[in-house]
Amino acid sequence: MPPSLPIYQQIRNKIQDWIVSKEYGLGEQIPSETELAKTFSVTRMTVRQAISLLIQEGLLNRKRGAGTFVTTDPKLISKFSLDFTGFMDELFYQASKSKTLSAKIEVIKTPNIVKEKLKTDDDEIVKIERVRTMNGQIFAYTINYLPKKIGLKIDEKILFDKPLLKILEIDLGIEFDEAFQTIQASFSDQYVSEKLETPSGSPILLVERIMYDKKKKPFELVQTSYRGDVYKYVVRLKLDKVSKNQRWVQYEQ
Repeated sequence: MPPSLPIYQQIRNKIQDWIVSKEYGLGEQIPSETELAKTFSVTRMTVRQAISLLIQEGLLNRKRGAGTFVTTDPKLISKFSLDFTGFMDELFYQASKSKTLSAKIEVIKTPNIVKEKLKTDDDEIVKIERVRTMNGQIFAYTINYLPKKIGLKIDEKILFDKPLLKILEIDLGIEFDEAFQTIQASFSDQYVSEKLETPSGSPILLVERIMYDKKKKPFELVQTSYRGDVYKYVVRLKLDKVSKNQRWVQYEQ
């Protein structure tokens, strides 16, 4: 079973979302550690870990005796707005910021590979195809596979106004618990190239994600092809000096 992100990292990501979305503006004070601890139902120590990471990255500044404030550097915030800095950041950032250019929902015979990945014996499944844009430019072609009892409740028209993730969580009450994601470099075939408006054989980043519900059951399969000329995936690395053999590891934000 894929591991969950540490709670402090989830809180760090949420606070970053607040800053990027301008819920807290340049130089504005964020809630105290005590208030945040109550908001997220965690200890102050957990909140302190999250805030410390954001301070290290420059998004927050702590003023002794006054509190913690958002940076006054708009370029720094813009950088965090554009970079995809980890699979959870990428997941929720795209869901909230991208727009749907075209959408198609259909019931198909469940491909064997989908049955295997979702651990299902259902003969039919709902397939949702979308072309998505960011800042007015096509950047992704996404396929979602969902159980019929859920997928058939989704109206194509809603996909143009609301992210699918929010439709599932808010409108349909699906409680996601974890996500497992794989990323690989690939090339577009003719069909994908037509969707992305690129020459056939163009480089793409192929991302596959399996979403798990609260019962730890694979619920949704998402396959996205990103244009290689507009997509950037950023991973922060940190030198692990504690390890016997010093090595670079992914930095948990």
